[in-house]
Amino acid sequence: MAGTPGTPDRPQGGAGAPATLEALGPKGPYRARNRLTVTDVRGAPAAELSLVPALFVNRTLAALRNSTPLPPDERVAALRRAAERFATGTVAGRTVEEHERDVSRVGGVPLGVVRLATRAIATRLEAAWESAQQARPQGAADHWRDPRTRAGRAVWTRRGEVFAVNAAGNHPGTHSLWPEALALGYRVAVRPSRREPFTPHRLISALRAEGFGDDQVALLPTDHERADDLLREADLGMVYGGEDVVRRYRTDPTVLTQGPGRSKVLLTGDVDWRDHLDTVVDSIAHHGGTGCVNATAVYVEGDPAPLCEALAERLGALPALPPDDPKAVLPVQPGATARAIAAHLARRAEGTRAWRGADAVVAELGDGSAALRPAVHQVDRPDAPQTGIELPFPCVWVAPWTPEAGTKVLRDSLVLTVLTRQEELIDRLLDEPTISNVYVGDEPTHRIEPGLPHDGFLGEFLMRSKAVIRR
Repeated sequence: MAGTPGTPDRPQGGAGAPATLEALGPKGPYRARNRLTVTDVRGAPAAELSLVPALFVNRTLAALRNSTPLPPDERVAALRRAAERFATGTVAGRTVEEHERDVSRVGGVPLGVVRLATRAIATRLEAAWESAQQARPQGAADHWRDPRTRAGRAVWTRRGEVFAVNAAGNHPGTHSLWPEALALGYRVAVRPSRREPFTPHRLISALRAEGFGDDQVALLPTDHERADDLLREADLGMVYGGEDVVRRYRTDPTVLTQGPGRSKVLLTGDVDWRDHLDTVVDSIAHHGGTGCVNATAVYVEGDPAPLCEALAERLGALPALPPDDPKAVLPVQPGATARAIAAHLARRAEGTRAWRGADAVVAELGDGSAALRPAVHQVDRPDAPQTGIELPFPCVWVAPWTPEAGTKVLRDSLVLTVLTRQEELIDRLLDEPTISNVYVGDEPTHRIEPGLPHDGFLGEFLMRSKAVIRR
């Protein structure tokens, strides 16, 4: 387990120098011998990330399991202090402004989107305890000392002690959810994405600075092989990824999968889509189109062509700028990655009508990077296979919908925004088990806030109710 301990307040590199991102283990920061250079979208070095070996992972999880969680009131206070530090303070030698530029340049997420994510993470961190409690059944107490347990009562308890997160790097906002596990008394280990390790490093550093011990929350950068070790050694885990990841862990009851969102918008014939165009555009393009809550398919009753034309005009007007430009709204990738995404789109879009096709996607920025401009395609039937394709930029498939097609074509949606006056249809959409969230009216698919479930409440997975009777 070669490496050297670090110092908690060590700066992450000087001005213009690559940041140093150490692992955060049970004895503090740890600089491993095996290190990865993280590059920005231009290919320039942005950080040096320590990659820890399997032995370090195992020892860290053992230390987390053997530790005692903070009392609930101390957890709540520490989470609230950490929220303030994360959003406004200097953490591990980086100001919040430096942090946000790091995230934007490396992840290619527009700077304005990163700033919104910083505030959103802080808001959810501050409300983590209250949000987690939303999942507690009304009939369950949160502690056995509740006087109601004397006559017999359910008590809400953890299913385990250690929660592992195999994190995503597409959007910093994905790190707003797992702190609820800390609020519930879990000790948490996070494996950051190599694509964007800055957000979890800052968040965990802030949590440690404000009261959570080194044996309560850890950052474990590893290679891909060690990701399985992390999930296997923890009691419960959450993993982000594509269809291959979902298939791999679908039958494992100890792992919660966070896969493609395939969020959608439905406009029925009793509404005029022109009155809701802002909502549709916002659902597609907010967050730079990088989130699982961004709409990737739009269904409209009637001829889709006028809507496609309007979407192509509105989305085509979005500017292609470097990600750290304050006016940027589109994601940016290294040039070769952007061209590969466009080539993949061209193959998958065969047989569709391109209103903004793959040839319009790549906008070279002259520094080795390229913005991903929006794509709009019209498909000829509601069950076209393209409607299930999700790509990391504003890419939308517009399909005709009929009452006969019903809810079947809308399945497997993280969010469905439905614009209709048909209450019976809304009933059927709510009854469909593969649609996680239904927004009725002019609510964009990307709306997320504390207290609302994302893909169900995280507490539904982390907790269980036990009967307690005491005399």
